[in-house]
Amino acid sequence: MRELMIETPDQSYPVYVGENSLQKLKELFGGPLKSTTKLLVIADEHVSSLHGETLKESLPSQLSYEWLTIPKGEAAKSFATFEKCLTFALEKGLDRKSCILAFGGGAAGDLAGYVAASYMRGISFIQIPTTILAHDSAVGGKVAINHPLGKNMIGHFHQPAAVVFDTRFLHTLPEQQVRSGFAEIIKHALIADPDFLQELMANVKSFQDLSADYLAYCLEKGIQIKGEIVKEDVKEHGIRAYLNFGHTYGHALEAKLGYGRVTHGEAIAAGMVFALHASERKEGLLFDLKRFIGWLKELGYPLDLNMGLSFDELYTLMARDKKTVGESIRFVLLQEVGRPVIKEISRPELEEADQFMREEAAV
Repeated sequence: MRELMIETPDQSYPVYVGENSLQKLKELFGGPLKSTTKLLVIADEHVSSLHGETLKESLPSQLSYEWLTIPKGEAAKSFATFEKCLTFALEKGLDRKSCILAFGGGAAGDLAGYVAASYMRGISFIQIPTTILAHDSAVGGKVAINHPLGKNMIGHFHQPAAVVFDTRFLHTLPEQQVRSGFAEIIKHALIADPDFLQELMANVKSFQDLSADYLAYCLEKGIQIKGEIVKEDVKEHGIRAYLNFGHTYGHALEAKLGYGRVTHGEAIAAGMVFALHASERKEGLLFDLKRFIGWLKELGYPLDLNMGLSFDELYTLMARDKKTVGESIRFVLLQEVGRPVIKEISRPELEEADQFMREEAAV
């Protein structure tokens, strides 16, 4: 088990990564969080059925807890589920010293974190991610729910008190969820570490053959990269926006196809190819995009998600994305691997990149 520290100007908190990390919960509530009065576990219904007893056995005996299950996946990030969580917390008598435990993937963490940020103007919470994807979303304090017109449009910045990433939970993930989460690891390599990207492309040929040790190493690298960026820019006024590489186009695909019908990571993988092509055109990026696309396809990423969708629909969604300011659509591009930059992109440039995606899907 490894301990990483996330530093922000106002708060520092540990991230525990590895087998049996759950044992750190009793230590946390006996130390930094010893004034906690009550716990509320907000748990993905599927994760709860698989691993609920494991978490319950790891909770500190001196604290009472309530348990609320929510729909699995992006379906949890709705206004209705958000209200249900707040109502439950009020009915069960949570106070300002209570603590919420987010138990599940990225969607459960986003929802539970936003509940914690909103309840009594903000109470503490701990992220207990159970997916690879959540290595990214659990760190950094961005919490939110979805709106039918856009992903993560309603939210807040609210840092967790800790992240407890017990990698035992990853053993039960279906391959599609492994693929989804690994897209964010690839993103971290692209924006920050060219050597790590080459290592990934050389070593990861199949998710079925991915060893637990190597996966843990990749998760630590991704968390470290994100932690360094968050340390410099907590509320995305500057370089934190680099973490959105691939997300503007990817979020448009998610919104149009329907949250949950395509995984977040699959949409982001397509978004990264879109952004890499735009980077070649606009920034002169020298990159073997054909090789990269071939690698993604070999790993099972569907890059044809825009087939059957009109560019006009995707453009409208991209223009509505929260990374957009005024009439300009801002994209994270790469001048080279490890050197991201934010640029405004015109509609014709976006349409050309979208057409490239359609042509690649047909190959």
